[in-house]
Amino acid sequence: MSFRNFPMVPRVVFGRGCFNQLDEILSEKRVSEKAPFIFIVDDVFKGNDWLISRIPLHFNDKIIYVSAEEEPKTTYVDGYRDAILAEFDEIPSGIIGIGGGTMLDYAKAVALMLTNPGSSADYQGWDLVKKQGVYHVGIPTISGTGAEVSRTTVLTGPERKLGMNSDYTPFDQVVLDPELCKDVPTNQWFYTGMDCYIHCIESLTGTFLNAFSQSYGEKSLDLCREVYLEKDSRDEDGQDKLMMASWHGGMSIAYSQVGVAHAMSYGLSYLLGTKHGIGNCIVFDQLEEFYPEGVAEFKQMVEKHNIDIPKGLCKDLTDKEFDIMIDVSLSLVPLWENALGKDWQKTITREKLRSMYEKM
Repeated sequence: MSFRNFPMVPRVVFGRGCFNQLDEILSEKRVSEKAPFIFIVDDVFKGNDWLISRIPLHFNDKIIYVSAEEEPKTTYVDGYRDAILAEFDEIPSGIIGIGGGTMLDYAKAVALMLTNPGSSADYQGWDLVKKQGVYHVGIPTISGTGAEVSRTTVLTGPERKLGMNSDYTPFDQVVLDPELCKDVPTNQWFYTGMDCYIHCIESLTGTFLNAFSQSYGEKSLDLCREVYLEKDSRDEDGQDKLMMASWHGGMSIAYSQVGVAHAMSYGLSYLLGTKHGIGNCIVFDQLEEFYPEGVAEFKQMVEKHNIDIPKGLCKDLTDKEFDIMIDVSLSLVPLWENALGKDWQKTITREKLRSMYEKM
């Protein structure tokens, strides 16, 4: 039997204010004065002097502001890669993503595409990336996605929404500074944190579960419960705990897999552009059949924080549009297999998926 020998993030710094160490961290990784560091930053921070003034720019380093309104697309990744190669004489010293899961996924994908030929769409799948990317750093400013620790970068391509899952994808360095999460709007804080909670439920109830995944998943779940059910969760202690819940949640699925909610939310995202966190919430809200205890607890959290889960997204869709969502969802075989076992197709038919989407 062969066991997965997967890579982990080799260096991580955690603590309030540790963002200020970025200059020191990057200086020893600079290849030359002509090889810039490129900072991919959520455009919500444009004009935010508290954050932007602390980004250590030297020589010809550059900030690229990117909107997180849309999920990451392969065409955008290729465009950023092409623009960087056209502007600079040397391959960048590194790519640094600052923001939520969208920015972190862009940073990972652009770093890989600077050294691998073709389009990022060619690498959507498992272990298709053949060359190490340039040095890349992840700095989350919201907690929950686990993108800071995962071996995937999830992209919407011309045919599917699927990650570039590879041993070269994880960050070389992660900076976990909970202070960066202080201004996240409540709805966003909830939707993204629930991505972490749902990771854990799917991992801990899945057929791929093992002691490695379980130990991380249970800790993450405990932290999510503390943050979303037990106390004043927006304070500094809550920010610290949610950041660690995200890290542990990402580690939990590294050696297992997610399940039904993620498989279905990918369909919503591909067709309707629904953002990942809110998409997971919309789907999970309807999954009592598969995760009865998790969904009941999720509904408690929704009520406690007075969150609105959108409904009626699929009410006006055509047969063709339903088929597109169903095709995307059914293509995610490892997720279904983790959720329901090898015979998952006996339970999840096209008709069953259609009826489930119709409730959303």
